[in-house]
Amino acid sequence: MSWIINVSRREFCKAGALLGGGLVLGFYLPEGLSAAQQAAKVDGPFIPNAFIRIGRDDTVTIIVNHSEMGQGVYTSLPMLVAEELEADWQKIRIEPAPVDPAYNHTQWGMQGTGGSTSIRSSWEQLSKAGAVARIMLEKAAAAAWNEDVKNCRAENGFVVHPDGKRRLSFGELAEKAAQMEAPQEVVLKQPKDDKVLGTSKKRLDTPDKTNGKALYGIDIMVPGMLTAVVARPPVFGGTVKGFDDTWARKIPGVKAVVQIDRGVAVVADYFTAALRGRSALKIFWDDGALAGLDSNVQLQQYRQMAEKPGAVAAQRGDFGAAMGRAAQKIEAAYHFPYLAHAPMEPLNCVADVRPDSCEIWVGTQMQTLDRNKAAEITGLPPEKVTLHTTYLGCGFGRRAVPDSHFVSEAVQISKAMQAPIKVIWTREDDIHGGYYRPSAYTSLVAGLGADGMPVALRQRIVCQSIVKGTPFEGGLMKNGIDATSVEGAADSPYEIADFLVEYHMAPAGVPVLWWRSVGHSSTAFAKECFIDELAHAAKQDPYTYRRKLLANHPRQLAVLDLAARQGGWGKPTVAGAFQGIAVHESFGSHVAQVAEVSVNKKNAIRVHKVVCVVDCGRLVNPDTIEAQMESAIVFGLSAALHDQITFTRGRVEQSNFDNYEILRLKEMPQVKVYIIKNDEPPGGIGEPGVPPIAPAVANAFFAATGIRLRALPMTPAAIKEAVTMI
Repeated sequence: MSWIINVSRREFCKAGALLGGGLVLGFYLPEGLSAAQQAAKVDGPFIPNAFIRIGRDDTVTIIVNHSEMGQGVYTSLPMLVAEELEADWQKIRIEPAPVDPAYNHTQWGMQGTGGSTSIRSSWEQLSKAGAVARIMLEKAAAAAWNEDVKNCRAENGFVVHPDGKRRLSFGELAEKAAQMEAPQEVVLKQPKDDKVLGTSKKRLDTPDKTNGKALYGIDIMVPGMLTAVVARPPVFGGTVKGFDDTWARKIPGVKAVVQIDRGVAVVADYFTAALRGRSALKIFWDDGALAGLDSNVQLQQYRQMAEKPGAVAAQRGDFGAAMGRAAQKIEAAYHFPYLAHAPMEPLNCVADVRPDSCEIWVGTQMQTLDRNKAAEITGLPPEKVTLHTTYLGCGFGRRAVPDSHFVSEAVQISKAMQAPIKVIWTREDDIHGGYYRPSAYTSLVAGLGADGMPVALRQRIVCQSIVKGTPFEGGLMKNGIDATSVEGAADSPYEIADFLVEYHMAPAGVPVLWWRSVGHSSTAFAKECFIDELAHAAKQDPYTYRRKLLANHPRQLAVLDLAARQGGWGKPTVAGAFQGIAVHESFGSHVAQVAEVSVNKKNAIRVHKVVCVVDCGRLVNPDTIEAQMESAIVFGLSAALHDQITFTRGRVEQSNFDNYEILRLKEMPQVKVYIIKNDEPPGGIGEPGVPPIAPAVANAFFAATGIRLRALPMTPAAIKEAVTMI
């Protein structure tokens, strides 16, 4: 159950500020056709722009240019269109967009989904698309009635005559509307006039997901299709020296064994035959430079790097001078392991490469990059490569891969076999396969004044870069600093006059990628746990201590105050439980959480209750917001309490959900979500619920035991070690 809290409205932001980039919107139609030409081509539907198709049967089809991976964009994005179009919500239908410049991300210049940007990047674009179509329909009705268009209004799938009695449905107007000139400028609604936005809508994709019609990548079947599994190096960066496939080829159903860039593929009539064939392979590997990678040794290297000054990511005042005046010095260091994304649907891709075409079916977050990589491999022009975006059985960033490796494998094998190929990853392949959340190490030192408040703070972050060497490097790396490594730290809202954040880029090798909430997943833990340490060192309440440091940040204060109030700060509702609090801004949204935690005699943490408050600006679908907060808490707790990827002799030690655990049903806390409603620009919602949960739990653990846990995950073994070190 969620609660929406109304606060005073502010003036609605201008269009440019809304997207943070001064976007000047243009509408494009695939193949460069005019609206009238496109309508004539498909013999009937009204297609005012690339995102809307209105049929004579009154159905309104919204072409969605972001991937649906459980976050709800197949409902929330159509809501943006429906609001301005004045459509009948019951007549809305959805289709995934093809790969075309018309559907590029408005901020990335390519088609893709990530960074909790779907709503933020598409708000104005889709709202204007709906407004343009509405005006053209109103013009068509006005022409039919010989009335002034200013007196005709669209309403719930109809255009109503000035007399209020006559009306024409969108379907009846489709043909004539296609002949109307599209307006060059449109004025969008004020928030007070919203009818669709801010209301809870049932998800449009739920029926097909429950009746079995929804197609995920792993469901795709193509005539003549073969299935492949790939044997990849056991050490990242390793290569194939040679292999013996004698026994593999004798497995019934195995058709071929093919060496590709990333390893050796076994191709078979069906999955189990391919899997058995792979097990029968004898491969001679060159393990390469990471053959000696050991997590314990890496941690020591990171600690040593953190002892030296790094590149300056953020600076205010003079940290060194301020520390000289401090009455008390506090130091702490935090360590974060590699993390796998572990989406419910393992990676997969179907590719059908022919001499003059390539067709791909895949659940991806990076359509343009994947299409272009396939074109590169096949030697075909990009327009000869057709990519179909299926539903994604979770993504969490794992399917937003700059090098398109899991698509490349299928394309290479299909090209070699001259047949449609489905490549399937097993769960073990997924856990072993890399592209993890980077391991990180953070050291902090602060000086407190006589009043206990911080006068100086320095943070040093050691972390491998995600964006270096990718197409995103130019936009996300400056002066050797990866923005994804320092986000949430370099832009900390806490008012500390003398403030310094430094960054060390850790050695590369292990493939890393954005993991749900990216750098915020570690920087929020360090920031919120350290602030808690400072509050206790000053003998002050952690909640009121934060309030003092956030005096000039009203939105952060609002979520913090509401979380404390609704969470009953200082008065746990569960007997024997203790409370912890954390607040963090990420992806344009503000989230505060209060966790009630107990610890049993076996050093196991039990999270009983979480109160979560979110301010994500102007709302689309409150149900989606609530669901994303709940799912983020599950995701964050799994990592906080259980998960890590560790290495010995270059090899990953974890393999499946028995030793890379996901939160179990019996561990799920009671969660209450409160939503602050206002007219601020929309923020992201898919990721911001993750960062605060781990520090809220760690701070509650300290309240319960007096012991600081400065490394994740917070397992019984880690707690036992922390106790022995006291």
